[in-house]
Formats: sequence, C-alpha cells, structure tokens
Amino acid sequence: MSTLSDVLAEHSTLSGSAVAHLQAVVSEWQLLADLSFSDLLLWVPTAPDQLVCAAQARPTTGVTAFVDDRVSATVTFSDFPLLRHAWEEERVMSEEPPFDALGSWIRREVIPVRYLDEVIAVIERDTSSMVGREGSPLETAYVDAADDLFQMVSDGTFPPHDHPGEMHTGPRAGDGLLRLDADGKVVYVSPNALSAYHRLAYNGEVLGQDLAGLTRPLIDDPFDGTELVNRICGAVHGSASLRMEVEAKAATVLFRALPLRPHGRPSGALVLVRDVTEVRRRDRALLSKDATIREIHHRVKNNLQTVAALLRMQARRSADPSVQQALSESVRRVASIAMVHETLSTSPDDRVDLDQIVDRLVPMIGDVAAAETSARVRRIGTFGILGAELATPLVMVLAEVVQNALQHAFVPESPGGQVTITVERSAKQLDIVVSDDGIGLPEGFSVENAAGLGLQIVRTLVEAELLGTINMCHRQDEPGTSVQILVPLRGRT
Repeated sequence: MSTLSDVLAEHSTLSGSAVAHLQAVVSEWQLLADLSFSDLLLWVPTAPDQLVCAAQARPTTGVTAFVDDRVSATVTFSDFPLLRHAWEEERVMSEEPPFDALGSWIRREVIPVRYLDEVIAVIERDTSSMVGREGSPLETAYVDAADDLFQMVSDGTFPPHDHPGEMHTGPRAGDGLLRLDADGKVVYVSPNALSAYHRLAYNGEVLGQDLAGLTRPLIDDPFDGTELVNRICGAVHGSASLRMEVEAKAATVLFRALPLRPHGRPSGALVLVRDVTEVRRRDRALLSKDATIREIHHRVKNNLQTVAALLRMQARRSADPSVQQALSESVRRVASIAMVHETLSTSPDDRVDLDQIVDRLVPMIGDVAAAETSARVRRIGTFGILGAELATPLVMVLAEVVQNALQHAFVPESPGGQVTITVERSAKQLDIVVSDDGIGLPEGFSVENAAGLGLQIVRTLVEAELLGTINMCHRQDEPGTSVQILVPLRGRT
C-alpha cells in the first residue's frame, strides 16, 4: 500500500509545511481511530471537484467498516455531498441516519483538517451505530474524548504545530486512559490505567482524585516527579507536551498528557499511560548494538578527519599552486563526508538534520575561498530531516556547487557578492537553487560538457546517487548564474 508521502507526492500540490501537518495528523491516526471505534479515511483535494484517499486507519478496538484498502481511491464532491458540505462550511458534518435502519448501520461523519486557518483535507469517520448505544463507561469515555480531539483537528489545534507527532512507542488508548476534568480531577480511569498505577505501588482510589497530586509521591526521582506533574497540570491548562517515561520501584511507566480544548474552550485533559517495564528490559539488551553503530560512525569521522589533516599537510609542503588547490579541494570533500558521519554518530537512527550540516559547511567553504573573494553565502528555506543515503551525496553536491560559485562567479578585485542557497521541500521533491550575482556563465557553456572535476562529481552524484536532475543557466533579468537541482523524495524519506 502507498504511504502518505507517496500519495501526496503523486496527487497533491500542498506546501511542505501543510504536508508536515498531515503527517502529524496521521502520526496520531491510531489513537483517534481507537478512541472513536471508527475507520478513518483522509481525503485530500487533487482537482476542483476531486479528492484522493491519502491515508486509512482501522480501529483495534472495534470492527472495521472497510475490508479493502481505500488508499489512492478517488471520489468527487458531486458523488460525496457530505465531504463537500464539510469542506465548504469548514465544520464537522454528520450524515443523518436512514429512516428504515434496522440493527447495525454505519454512522458517517466528516471532519475538516485545518492548518493555519485553511482547510487542507477532510477526515471521513465511519462508526458502527452500535457504538455508543447503551455503551459501557469505557466506551462512553473513549468516544467523548475522540469527539473533543476531532473538534480540535477541525479547529486546527490538534496536533499542535510546535510538537512532532507521537510516531514511535507512544502510549495508545488500549494501554490505559484517564480523563481529567478542568480542575485536574480524574472523572474516568480505564482498567489498564488502574493496573499501571498498581505497578507504581498505588492501591488507593483513583476516581475523583487530583491526578497530579496523586502521582508525584509515586515517582522515585523527585525531578522526574516534578516534571511529570508539570506536564499533567500543563495539559489541563492547554499546553501540549511529548511523552515522558518515569520509574518507580520495579516498574517503568510511559505517560502522555493531551489537552482537550474543543472550540477553544478548556475541557480538561486526556492522560495515556503504558506499562513498559518488560519492553525496557529488552531495550537494554539492544543498547550495546546501537552504541556500537554510533561508535563506528564516530571512528569513520575521526579517520576521515585524519585523512583531511594529512592532505592539508601535503598541500602546505607542495610548491606547485595547482597541486595545493587540488589537495585543498580534496580536504573539503573529505571534510563534507566527515560532517555527515559526525551527525550520525549522535543520531538515534540513520537520519540527519541537513540544515545543521549545511550551516556548518558553508562557513568552512567561505574560509577556504576568502583569499579569492569576499562574497558571502546564505541559506533560505529548510532541507529538513533526510536519510544518510541522501544526505551524504547531497552535502557533497552543495559543497561543490557553492565552492564553484565562490571561485568562478566573481572578479577578484570587485567587493561584495552574494551566493544564495534557496530550498523548497514538498512531499514530492527537494527543489534547490544555488544562485549568485557574479559575472555569469561563459558563452556556449553546458553542464553536460563541463570538463572540471567538481562539476563532473556533481553530475555523477545528482544523477546516479540522488536520481535527480541539475541545470545551470543565466539568472533571469539579473546578472549571475543559477544552478537548479531537483531531488525526488517519493519513497525515499
């Protein structure tokens, strides 16, 4: 089945930030489906009257309404009036029950997904009519919490913009749930949540208690206890926070507190808890493996830095300027790769924040070129998080292109000069433009026929490693050169 990124890259023209918000919504996908006992479908517009299903979730707490996968399916507003009404009116819309309904039927609701005061998608929520019909206290508490969260999705306040989604190992509805009122008192506690508190050595009454005050004495570390209490109280007052793990006696419990503010009105908070004692025991056995991988990246970085130092020494001993220049360029290339490995040595997975690497790389290139030009380099836009298989060649490409601009775009005696790295990221691709305000390209120049080693390296990396394209041309209506690099991201992030 296609991923959300794949579907959006193929069918949507949403901005990178809007795509990131939809990815955050989908990271909370399973929680919303489980609390509502509903199948969820995310519909994104692809044309004035057409939508595509970009993601789907089934509840683990109930029976699915769809046996087949709907991802990549398309519908029109004309065929699905409820979607059109929710989109146009920008509010939650429900389908009226059939007059001749007997037994169980599917209740359908459509929730607009708002981002920065604009509806960018809609969620179809399909629930069996048996849910909520003389339901248990657990079912009622789940559905009430789901209704509040869906309204917050429509309001544009869930998931919060300043927090990443809980994509990995976050507590889920079935692990344990507590509903707090606007005063922070427990109005509902699920059996699994009660068991988690029993593991924390608390055997008293939970219902009706102030959860923050009840929890603080149970945590061994007083700093962790204070932090957890602050997060619970913060959620009650509307502040979002990420999950937090605490230890008490022989148990390890994962907490997450979500504020509930439908229509912007305080409605308490939802606290999810998960007993992860056994999981953490197994995780400790894997720590040595992760530490070994990071140590390998660290040693590779050290070895590359040693190679760069040897090349630098050799350059200083040479009297031939062309040899010195060739060795200096080799030092820069080796140092670029070393930066990626240095970042990977501190990363929990095989992904890096490319903005940090580029911001460290640019001053290094500027220092090398300082003797030839006084031009400066700046970055506009963000590369975001990329896997190592993309980050390493892309860093080398950027280093070569920027170095080439600093060396050849400006007349040595002319002051000033600007090289700009502009990047736009969407679900489909990275669009990178490196532009300068220098003297421009020579007549008849072609990147395909360029004989320089740097541009040959760039072409090879872009086409063979990044599977992208590169184009060099004169800037439109302005002096200087523009280098456009397109790197596809579909299926690679």
